[in-house]
Amino acid sequence: MTVLDTRALNRATLARQLLLEHADVPVLDAVAHLCGLQAQEPQEPFVGLWSRLRAFDPAVLSDLLIRRNVVRTHLMRRTVHLLAADDVLAWRARHDAMLRQRVLGTYRRELDGVDLDELAAAGRAVMADNEPRSMAELARALADRWPAPGPRALGEMLIAALIPMVQQPPRGLWRTRGGVRNVPLSSWLGREIDPPSPNGSDPVGEALVRRYLAAFGPAASADLRAWSGLAGLPAAVAAIREELVSFRDERGRELLDLPDAPRPDPDTPAPVRFLPAFDNALLGYHDRGRIIDDAHRNLSVAGARVVLVDGRVSATWTVEAGTVMVTPLRLFSRADRTAVAEQGQALASFLSDDDSDRVRIVTSAG
Repeated sequence: MTVLDTRALNRATLARQLLLEHADVPVLDAVAHLCGLQAQEPQEPFVGLWSRLRAFDPAVLSDLLIRRNVVRTHLMRRTVHLLAADDVLAWRARHDAMLRQRVLGTYRRELDGVDLDELAAAGRAVMADNEPRSMAELARALADRWPAPGPRALGEMLIAALIPMVQQPPRGLWRTRGGVRNVPLSSWLGREIDPPSPNGSDPVGEALVRRYLAAFGPAASADLRAWSGLAGLPAAVAAIREELVSFRDERGRELLDLPDAPRPDPDTPAPVRFLPAFDNALLGYHDRGRIIDDAHRNLSVAGARVVLVDGRVSATWTVEAGTVMVTPLRLFSRADRTAVAEQGQALASFLSDDDSDRVRIVTSAG
C-alpha cells in the first residue's frame, strides 16, 4: 500500500481546500464543496473564501444569506457553520442524535429528568409563529414549565439540538453587526428537512463520506469523525469501500480517498494563505500534523487566525487599529517575509473600509 508522507498529505489538503491556487468557481459552489465553513465568528467565512476564490466579492455571500441559498446553523461538532441550504436539509436529521448528546455532555445534570421530546414539542409550539427569537427569549418562554435546568441549558438544548434553526440575517452579513435571532430552518427555507433513512440504510452517511473525502481527503476514519462529530459512520464507510482507494500515512494509519481526487506532487509550490479563526482546513482532522506542528496544535482550537507558508501554519495574524499584524511562529526567510507582506497587504485592502493605502503590514521576528 502506498505511503503518503506529511508533505504529500499537505499538498492534497491544500488542493481539496482550494488553497493551492485561487479557484474560479461560484461562491455557492465553493461553500458546498467545502462542506460548509465554520462560522461562530460571523465575519470569518468572508476571509476564508477570500483566501480561496479568485476575485471574491463579499457582497455575493451576503446576498446568498439574504436569499436563503446559504444559512448559518448548528451542525458538525455542534458548532455554527455556514452551509448551502440543500446540504443542511439533507444532512440535519443525520446529525440529530449527535447534537443531543453533545449538549447533554455539557448540561446532563441540569437536564436530568427532562423529557427532551416533550421539551422539543413545547419549543416548536412557541416558535410556530415564525418570529425570530434569541436563545434566551425562547428559554424564558418555557422557564415556568421547566424552571430547574436554567435558561442556558434549556436554550442550548432547544437551539443547538432539538429544533433545527437558522440564525437570521443581518447576523453573518459582511461588515454588519447583528445579534443571534433564530428562526425554524424549515420555515426559513420553505422546505422540510429530509427524513431519516428507513430500514437501517444510510445513504446520507455514505454521501457525507464522499463529500468529506472530496474536500479533505485522503483521510482516516478518525479524521472523518473529528470533522463531523458523528460516531456512526463506519457502516457508511464500509458500504462504499469498494469505490475508494487506500493509502497509509507515515504512522501506519489507513487513509481512504476518492480514486480521481487530486493528489498533487509533493513538490508543488504552495502560496502564502491567510486563514480565519476556526478554519476547517485545520479542524477537519483528528491528526492535524499535515498542516500544523504539534507544538502549535492548540492554536487551531483557540480561535487563532493563522498564516500558511509553504502550506503549513507558520504565523498568526490579527488586525489592530487597521493594521494587519503578523507574528511568525518560526524564522522567516527574506522570500517568506516578502510573500507574507504582499499577501497581508492584499488582505488589509480587502478588510479596509476604503480604498486608501493606509493599512500596513507589521511582522515581528518569532
